[in-house]
Amino acid sequence: MPPTGLTPELVTIEQLALTVDGDSFVPYYVQIVDQVRELIKKKKLSQGQTFCSEGQIALALGISKMPVRQAFQKLKSEGLLIIAKGKRPVVGSGRVPWNFQQLRGFSEEMRRRGLIPSARLLSMNLEEPDLEVAQALKLAPGERVYCARRLRSVNGEPVAVVTSYLPARIFAGIDKLDLEHQSLYAILEHNYKRKLHWAEEVIGAMIAGEEESAILETSAGSALLVIRETTYDAQSVAIEYSLSLLRGDRYTASVISVRKNWETAGAEFANKEKWGRARLGPRAG
Repeated sequence: MPPTGLTPELVTIEQLALTVDGDSFVPYYVQIVDQVRELIKKKKLSQGQTFCSEGQIALALGISKMPVRQAFQKLKSEGLLIIAKGKRPVVGSGRVPWNFQQLRGFSEEMRRRGLIPSARLLSMNLEEPDLEVAQALKLAPGERVYCARRLRSVNGEPVAVVTSYLPARIFAGIDKLDLEHQSLYAILEHNYKRKLHWAEEVIGAMIAGEEESAILETSAGSALLVIRETTYDAQSVAIEYSLSLLRGDRYTASVISVRKNWETAGAEFANKEKWGRARLGPRAG
């Protein structure tokens, strides 16, 4: 429900009450973006409401359209505004930025951002793993895995389908536990005493087929973010391999890269080259 004082259909310029500070070093468009973000965060704007036009905001603020257009593009990139040609902007639900530098479960990450996560278990089976899963989990021949497929939602909106593969020898009986109302990571750590330590992700993209689009309530042919992840415990044992299909209009990936000192990096490269040549040389004895 929209907040008191706002109609479900239209946001007026008076209700936005935007301002810009001409004496600030912060660009106008950043000031506008920050204020709109805050209005959405405080639920003073609701998803689906029709937003003001660039011209209306520029006129009200006494500035040119250019910084307003920049603000609109930034808000669009974050999923906070939905802009279609020839139509007024509409308030969106926002994309979920995912920081791959932090090993957090879906529920942990969403709650940390002030969002409401939920899950629906689509299937749970004990099965023979395919080669990709067996290699990722370093399984011995004949070992089986539990395959849990879940639909993940944020604030009631489907955003991801996650298929988790768990070694049956480690997680016996996990199919009897409640994976809809409990975090999988919490179950692994608390029920099975497996301390999660690190994970390796491979990120890609694909086009949603009919099955994925139906489950995620998006259009067939829309973009999906694909994450293949192997999670390790404190003893560096691979305990979960997962395949996540995330709606491209609801997720962005956040990765921090740090450039090392060039001389240090060069020395490391030289050492690796030397190590590589030694490995390729003839065996001793």
